[in-house]
Amino acid sequence: MPFLQLHLVLDGVDPELAEQACFETGALSVTLADAADTPILEPLPGATPLWPEVKLSALYDPDVDREALTAALREALAAPTLAPRYEELADRPWEREWLKDFRPMRFGRRLWIVPGGQALPPDAGDAIVVELDPGLAFGTGTHATTALCLEWLDGAPLAGARVFDVGCGSGILAIAALVLGAAQADAMDIDPQALLATRENAARNRVTRRLEVRDAQAPWQSGYDVVLANILAEPLIELAPRLAAATRTHGSVVLSGLLTAQAGAVASAFEPWFDMETPREREGWAGLVGRRRG
Repeated sequence: MPFLQLHLVLDGVDPELAEQACFETGALSVTLADAADTPILEPLPGATPLWPEVKLSALYDPDVDREALTAALREALAAPTLAPRYEELADRPWEREWLKDFRPMRFGRRLWIVPGGQALPPDAGDAIVVELDPGLAFGTGTHATTALCLEWLDGAPLAGARVFDVGCGSGILAIAALVLGAAQADAMDIDPQALLATRENAARNRVTRRLEVRDAQAPWQSGYDVVLANILAEPLIELAPRLAAATRTHGSVVLSGLLTAQAGAVASAFEPWFDMETPREREGWAGLVGRRRG
């Protein structure tokens, strides 16, 4: 069904109070976003910071009385000059909407990530293709952290390798490793949507028999030739001993999801077990690769 969408820049209004007022006046959903251009990248543990200028968007049933809604919000927020903007919004499959801008992308020399149903460009050459539909999970290659891992995989000697993908999202890294020659991969995530997307993408790329998908409660194994972890800096630091234990002697750990300013701290956490390479950087994000010592 269609919706009525309300937009409001919260000029000095408490975002939490505004969100509550919208729900009390019948909002079906409320979204807070940056009204300017002030990125918040990785907050401190337990912190949920907002932007200096916050924009609120709320969805209502299409037959809501706009004048009555504006009056109710002005009263609830003690803001007599509050001036929301309204627009009619046609119903669409919102979880798929962003995919209209997802196009085939190359990583390294030959690895291509291709949205389901799209064709490679004519100049793709000897392409190795991962056909991908991320569903509701993270991981398409459009983010710098995923791209750093994919570029490393394209140049890695993966023939016959055993791979562990920690925080697999859409399964993009584990599946890319398999199509590039790895013999077997295990993929793990705490998000059920990620596990679903990984299984579906494995079937799409005909690697189901070589990929085991596990939830976060499954025990970790050891002896992996390559361990991939594209998560965040703090979890990487906490998981360093377990990631080291999962990696065989002379195996590689590939880490991403961290800002360039965090690369030193993450590398230090892995140095008791790994010889760490110089960080690779892309768009303010960093990727780290380490080789497990004996």
